[in-house]
Amino acid sequence: MMDIEIKEQKQNPLLTRREVRFTVHHQGEKTPTREQVREKLAAQLSSKKGLVIVDSMASAFGRSSTNGYARIYDATEGIAKNEPHYLLKRNKLEEVRPKKEKKEAPPAAKGAKKKK
Repeated sequence: MMDIEIKEQKQNPLLTRREVRFTVHHQGEKTPTREQVREKLAAQLSSKKGLVIVDSMASAFGRSSTNGYARIYDATEGIAKNEPHYLLKRNKLEEVRPKKEKKEAPPAAKGAKKKK
């Protein structure tokens, strides 16, 4: 059975989020997925799974515990403004931030001199 122990928790009012350092104890099981940890953290910290971003998780070889760092936002707007795209992709939250549309290159200026 997977248990999550909160090691440190800080409120960051400027970015409207909580920053959490945690340890997952998974005795006799494989390392839990990012998805499982997000779900368990959301339940434990009374939040929604869609507002939890697991930044990193690291487990030592042969140990049945994993240390990690996560951010729990108050609203999805905070996630869209503050989190890089690769983390949204890892946490399966790509839909939070729409992809930027590519701008077309401006047409070549008329009357521009050609080099010979």
